[in-house]
Amino acid sequence: MKLSHFQFDLPEELLAERPSDLRDEARLMVLDRKNQTIEHKLFKDLIDYFEEDDVMILNNTKVFPARLYGNKEKTGARIEVFLLRELNEDQRLWDVLVDPARKIRIGNKLYFGEDDTLVAEVIDNTTSRGRTLRFLYDGSYTEFRRKLTELGETPLPKYIKRDVEPEDEERYQTIFAKNEGAVAAPTAGLHFSKHLLKRLEIKGVHLPEVTLHVGLGTFNPVEVEDLSKHKMDSEEAFIEQHAADIINNGINNKKRVCAVGTTAMRAIESSVSSNGRLNEYSGWTNKFIFPPYEFSIANCMITNFHTPKSTLLMMVSAFAGHDFMKKAYEEAVKEKYRFYTYGDAMLII
Repeated sequence: MKLSHFQFDLPEELLAERPSDLRDEARLMVLDRKNQTIEHKLFKDLIDYFEEDDVMILNNTKVFPARLYGNKEKTGARIEVFLLRELNEDQRLWDVLVDPARKIRIGNKLYFGEDDTLVAEVIDNTTSRGRTLRFLYDGSYTEFRRKLTELGETPLPKYIKRDVEPEDEERYQTIFAKNEGAVAAPTAGLHFSKHLLKRLEIKGVHLPEVTLHVGLGTFNPVEVEDLSKHKMDSEEAFIEQHAADIINNGINNKKRVCAVGTTAMRAIESSVSSNGRLNEYSGWTNKFIFPPYEFSIANCMITNFHTPKSTLLMMVSAFAGHDFMKKAYEEAVKEKYRFYTYGDAMLII
């Protein structure tokens, strides 16, 4: 498969600027791989496709307010800082993206907050846009993190041109978010409401949780035609034995085992035993899934509609089958499904 196989025309008006009014009332396209059929439903209809002892794997990562705005010393130029990854807790070191990057050099200081309560010094140029910052803060680590949260804002994707609104703080977070560490939401999970989760539980569907802290690497453009040459950025993942046991039971009992989102799928596919079962896991993964690929754990997947040439679209293509995925996406554009972060969903069975 080549990069050009994943190009399609996506009208800009189909990029969702806002979430649906109710989480579980986004639209849902259902792809049946065996029968090659496409159905149009609402997300809450998902429950009709699951039975007792089926398994739905949720990614419980929590987005932190990763976007800060500061001013450069002397010139006062406004600089956007996007926190990517904490490198050292004691030294307050972070990998960040800065914009505009050309204005920032090693040794520059940046000031944040109305009274410059937080200062950071640039100590390294890690990539063309990236830098390493050392935050200069005298208080405890807990106070420092509280200050970052206070000054940061919800890191909506750049395609959303409007300002962040109070509603985004809640809606750009799944209702089962627990473990803070993501700089982008696991978007397939945004459609679950408390009511829908409760109905799934009552029906006897198991809801084990894994953690994969979504980084911006997930959204980095692929710039090579030969997909085998693309390198994914690493993201941190955790799978507890308890969750692995529930998932493995589902596999052993030939139940529907559904990964909620590409991030949950990447986490579980990063820790597969030689006999095709899920292992406990704690570490980093840079797994890049594109066709052809043999999936080991999940036989079902929930995902949003992705943008052309994205690594997310490539994973969906590997799971649904490339021709079927192309047909479904043509239908989605024709039927005006909403794409990307706040968009509609797809169930692939």
